[in-house]
Amino acid sequence: MSCNGCRVLRKGCSENCILRPCIQWIETADAQGHATVFVAKFFGRAGLMSFISAVPDSQRPALFQSLLYEACGRTVNPVNGAIGMLWTGNWNICQAAVETVLRGGSLRPIPELLTHGGGFAGFPSPTSEEASEICTEMLNLQQNDST
Repeated sequence: MSCNGCRVLRKGCSENCILRPCIQWIETADAQGHATVFVAKFFGRAGLMSFISAVPDSQRPALFQSLLYEACGRTVNPVNGAIGMLWTGNWNICQAAVETVLRGGSLRPIPELLTHGGGFAGFPSPTSEEASEICTEMLNLQQNDST
């Protein structure tokens, strides 16, 4: 039986699947599929599998999680990515973006982060509530567009 990652990537899955252990930390089958598709679209399917193959088995779940956070961070803040959001105190936005992806939502750049640097040059960073609101709004817009 295929793991949820291989299923959504439409690739063969075996007993020695390198993707299965990477996504087991994600609670639901749907969320595992959403995360896998998002990371594979961002880094490319071959790139994702290459990254995973390059690290020891014990580090693969952490690598996948890191790739998910970086893909989400670069999507909502293309200039600074996840590390820049952590550095500027906007980690809550990156976490909200990951939660949005796990729920099946789509992401887009957040203009507030691009126009005033998201905490740079004396501009305030969005609060945790504002970040959650922005990502929830993105999820609702995406769901409305698909109906």
